[in-house]
Amino acid sequence: MNLKFLLLLFSFLLTPLIFEDSFAQITSGGFGNSPFERDFGDVKLLDAYFGTLDDKIEIEAGDSNVPFTVVFANVGTQDITGIKGQLSLPLGFSASDGPGSIIRADSNSNSDAGDNFHLTFFVNLDKNVNIQQYPGTVKVDYSRLRESGIRTSFEDFNFKVTGDSVINVRALEPFLTSLKSNDIVIEVANDGTAPISSVDIIATNTSTELASTSSSTTNVENVVILKSSWDIGNIDSKSSKHLTATVYVPEGLKGDTLRIPLLISYYNSHGDKHEISKIVDFYIKGLIDLRVFNVDVIELSGTQMIIGEIINEGNEDGLFGFVTVDSGKNSNIKSNTQFIDEIETDAPVPFNIPIEFDGEPRYGEHDITITVRYKDVVRDEIFLTYDTTVFVKEILSDEENSDSTLVIIPILIAIGIGIYVIRRRKKTAIETNN
Repeated sequence: MNLKFLLLLFSFLLTPLIFEDSFAQITSGGFGNSPFERDFGDVKLLDAYFGTLDDKIEIEAGDSNVPFTVVFANVGTQDITGIKGQLSLPLGFSASDGPGSIIRADSNSNSDAGDNFHLTFFVNLDKNVNIQQYPGTVKVDYSRLRESGIRTSFEDFNFKVTGDSVINVRALEPFLTSLKSNDIVIEVANDGTAPISSVDIIATNTSTELASTSSSTTNVENVVILKSSWDIGNIDSKSSKHLTATVYVPEGLKGDTLRIPLLISYYNSHGDKHEISKIVDFYIKGLIDLRVFNVDVIELSGTQMIIGEIINEGNEDGLFGFVTVDSGKNSNIKSNTQFIDEIETDAPVPFNIPIEFDGEPRYGEHDITITVRYKDVVRDEIFLTYDTTVFVKEILSDEENSDSTLVIIPILIAIGIGIYVIRRRKKTAIETNN
C-alpha cells in the first residue's frame, strides 16, 4: 500500500514537468525560451545585419524588400538539416509579403557539425523608422541528421538601421577657359542619411598617367591637372566637402565639354570599404583677353574727346561691349559711356567719348578710369578696368582763334618769302660757278 502511494505521489509530481516540456515542443512555432537551446545548444548566433552573406548594405526608413541575414554556427556534434527560420522584429519592420505576414527565411538549408550557416529574410521598413539600434529575435527550427523530431533554438540579437549614404559631385563653377590655367573647386556631397569616412578621390585618365584603355571615354587626357588625388576625410550625412585643383586647358578644346572621371573610395557605416565612380562636367569657353591702349585727348569740331583702342588678344569675341569713362580723385570729368558692340579678336576697336565737366572746366591733368564691360559666350558679364591720366587743353574762343590767325599768317608768309630768297641765291651761285 505504501509503495503504491509513493508511486502515485511520484507520478503526480512528475506530470507538470512532462507536460511543460511537451508543451514547449508542441508550441515551438511561437517565441519564448526553448528547452532544446538549454539542453542541446546546437546553434549559436554569430551576426545579424541588413544585406546578404557577402555584402552588408546601408538602409533607411521607407526601404522595402530588404534582405536581412542572420549568420549561425553549428556548434553541436552532429549535422543538422531542414533548417528554417522565423524572424521577430520591433514595430516598424514587417515581412516583404505585407503587414501581418510572418517573416520567414527564404529557403531550407543544411549545416555540417562545426560549420556556419545563414538564413536570409526579406523585410520592409516603415517610413517612420529611426536611424538607431533595435532588438530582434530569431527562431530556428532544425533536425539532427540521424535523429527524428524537430528542435528549436531562440536567439536574441541587436541590429542597426544605419541610414543610406548617397554621394554626389558637382563643380561649383562649371566653366573653364581655354589657353589658361583654371582654379577649379569640386563639391563632394553626402546627400544620404549615413556618414562616410576616410574618403579618398582620384582623377583618373589624367595626362600624368596611362589610360586604362586605348580609347578613353573622356577627353581629360588632353588637359593638365596639377593635382589628381585628394584625401578629404569624413563626410557626415547631409553635408559636403570641397577639393581644389588647377587645370590647364589648351586652345583646341574650346567649345567642348571636359569630363573628369573621379574614383571615390570610402568606408560606409558598417566599416566596409566601397568604391564608386563619378564624372564632373565642365564647359570650356574661349579666352577673351582685352587690352586698352593709345588713350589720348583730341579736339574734334570744337569738342574734346577721350579716344583709345581696345584689342582682344584671346580666341573668342567679346559680346555687347560698352566703354565707360569715370573721373579719378583729381578730376571733375563726368561719367560717360559708349556702346562698341562686339570686340573681335586681333582687330582693334576704337572708342571716342566726349569730355563733359561736372561744374567749371578744369584744364590740365585728369586721372580717369576706363571700364570695358562685355559678355562672354555664356552671357556672363565681365569687367576690365584701366587707370590712366589724360591732359585736357583749354579750347580757345573763335575771336581768339581769329586774332591768332592774323598773327600767324604774316609770320608764315615771311617764312615762305625767306625760304624762297635763300633758294634763289643758292641757284644763282651755282649757275655763276658753272
